[in-house]
Amino acid sequence: MTTHNAGVILNGVTGRMGTRQHLIRSILAIREQGGIQLNNGDVVMPDPILVGRNEKKLEALAEAHSLSRWTTNLSEALQDEYNVIYFDSQTTDRRQESIKQAIAAGKHIYCEKPTATSMEGSLQLAKQAEEAGVKNGVVQDKLFLPGIMKLKRLLDVGFFGEILSVRMEFGYWVFEGDWQECQRPSWNYKKELGGGIIVDMFPHWRYVLDDLFGGVKAVSAVASTHISTRVDEEGNTYQATADDAAYATFELENGVIASVNSSWAVRVKRDDLLTIQVDGTEGSAVAGLRQCKTQHRINTPKPVWNPDLENTIDFQSQWSEVPDNQIFDNAFKVQWEMFFKHVFQDDPFPWDLLEGAKGTQLADLGLQSAKERRWLDVPELTTAGRVKDEHYLSSRT
Repeated sequence: MTTHNAGVILNGVTGRMGTRQHLIRSILAIREQGGIQLNNGDVVMPDPILVGRNEKKLEALAEAHSLSRWTTNLSEALQDEYNVIYFDSQTTDRRQESIKQAIAAGKHIYCEKPTATSMEGSLQLAKQAEEAGVKNGVVQDKLFLPGIMKLKRLLDVGFFGEILSVRMEFGYWVFEGDWQECQRPSWNYKKELGGGIIVDMFPHWRYVLDDLFGGVKAVSAVASTHISTRVDEEGNTYQATADDAAYATFELENGVIASVNSSWAVRVKRDDLLTIQVDGTEGSAVAGLRQCKTQHRINTPKPVWNPDLENTIDFQSQWSEVPDNQIFDNAFKVQWEMFFKHVFQDDPFPWDLLEGAKGTQLADLGLQSAKERRWLDVPELTTAGRVKDEHYLSSRT
């Protein structure tokens, strides 16, 4: 057995997501378990180098986790041949240029989404990575959440019969930052910095819908900025320039209709921060982040609308829990392990930069739909930059 130490550049790791999910719960967790075993018995051991703009934050983070490698010089990290993978979890407006540098340096690319601030930028990255011959992937963590993996089980066995509709509710109340500290970074509410819930969440909804229910064919969206004034991390009041809620309808290629509400200005009265309800001819299911509940055709109650009488049906008790039946690891860590195996033993990894571009495409179209107040088709993308519907690009210029 041979251990292969693999240098991994983690750029933007001092941010909340970069620290918690990618450094601590993924890379460090993989190191603690003894690395990743390959099919031939060899082991890949990730060796992170922390990269960012704030020297004090990097030094403190490295010291807290007994790491010796950190730098504010991205070019220096990219020039080191020991580092074979580049990962990016910076703010969206910084991501594209850094990934371009990493591709030019011959690094394999793994990154958060959206991969760029526009579909054109994301598509350019996919094309450049393809031409350079570097392996590449985009974080699509929702697919590896326990609740959604249970939902996938139901889909695979045909539990629903013919699927009729999908309803997704996502969000929670993000405090304004005046009397209660905001639990999201202030850049999320600044359009000029790549903020906005459509830019953030539509790339997620793209791969969830595509992978589980069918390719997205068309979109109609309404975007809102419900909370117009917020207070940032330094206590300064600012005007929110990005949308904090989006109400969308997606038409899928198979005729299924998906209704998706996303909001950072909603108080939660449902089972989880994200719930996905799927209704079919034979049964229905509601999945959250970790749980999934079902109601089969034979167990469906028979309500009758009568506002003059007290309802006697306990609707919540009519649903059955899908058991775990396995140990679910951290969703981010699972996909990291898959990407390492893609790089080191050429395992399949379908969630590449082109898939990331599809997510950015849907965000762009969602914003355009909201602006123009109309339905828009979702054309097919290719790494050559061509789309089947030539009107798509011309309409955005």
